Amino acid sequence: MTLPKRGERGFTLIELLIVVAILGVLAAVVIPNVGRFIGRGETEAGKTELSNIQSAVVAMMVDNQISTLPHPVAAATNDMAAFPDATSACTTVGEKVNDPSGTPYTASDKDGFILFGHDITSDTAETPVVNYVATQLTKGTYTVDAAGTVTQVSTGY
Repeated sequence: MTLPKRGERGFTLIELLIVVAILGVLAAVVIPNVGRFIGRGETEAGKTELSNIQSAVVAMMVDNQISTLPHPVAAATNDMAAFPDATSACTTVGEKVNDPSGTPYTASDKDGFILFGHDITSDTAETPVVNYVATQLTKGTYTVDAAGTVTQVSTGY
């Protein structure tokens, strides 16, 4: 350990206390604002997800030329591979009768008007060819009525 030379001085206790006090005041001002921004971001994310799901339902209905959903979803779900209708059978007597080009679906095609993994063409294969949403599972849970209006039950955030 070396001794300080004459004229060299460190910080005094008062100077250190002032710096700590300034940092404390800055933290008291900044931390509540950051928390408020985080909460606002989660609210906006929930609204955006609802908007995306609503747009996907409308796009799916337009692509498949349907004006009402055969089986609206009353129980909230976050699985878009079963939303809004995974029960319309692909048969000539079922509800999912013809693809958009007018070709009849066959029993080997994938059933249902769904947003993730939707089989839009009658190609005698269970090949999911259209994804109206980016991921199969969402943060929130949703229901939909026969007209295609989506309701958000929970945001998941």
